[in-house]
Amino acid sequence: MSIIVQTLSEQIYALMRDRIISGVMPVDTAIRQDALAAELGVSKIPLREAFARLEQDGLLLYVTNRGFFIRPLSVDEVEEVYALRLKIEPDAVAEAATVATDKDKQVALDCLKALDEAVVSDKKKVGKLNRAYHMALVKPIQRPITTQIVERLNIISERYVGKHLEPAGRDSRAHDEHAAMYELWASGKSKEVAAIMAHHISSTLEDLRKQFELEKAG
Repeated sequence: MSIIVQTLSEQIYALMRDRIISGVMPVDTAIRQDALAAELGVSKIPLREAFARLEQDGLLLYVTNRGFFIRPLSVDEVEEVYALRLKIEPDAVAEAATVATDKDKQVALDCLKALDEAVVSDKKKVGKLNRAYHMALVKPIQRPITTQIVERLNIISERYVGKHLEPAGRDSRAHDEHAAMYELWASGKSKEVAAIMAHHISSTLEDLRKQFELEKAG
């Protein structure tokens, strides 16, 4: 059994990331660091460390003389993030399918089950668990730089996952695609899983484009 010790800044980072992704924090209001530090019972030093990481992850935006804001969702960010995922993630998953061990396959299956349960019971967890599942399909390649890049792109994508699932019926489609993806990946069918992963990412991108267009028109 391994013991994971988190620093105070890491705990704040995880808490703030979950709040941002769940959408409970307003986008157009500067974060009051004094109030947040008082709420959490911490000094501003670990708070600033956590904010720096969140800014690197693309979740916070610093505006000179105004402070930190939640980075707003935008079609430009969607285009950039999902285009990068399309260039890297399908190939990474395809390679992982050829080297995944039985333990790797069980981890991915457990992540998929947890994601399916969250869709029904707690939608606030869907973004994080969706990322966990996607990363479980990549990590067997044991290429730290590729894995870190894919994970960062998936972190930024988390908020868009929730937005994407707002229209009725999309959670069912996502489940079917994830399940099919797992079967191909676990069977070592690298070309096939790369194709379905590319389709999964590109169809999500297209859906999000339409959503932003509708919101702009409205």
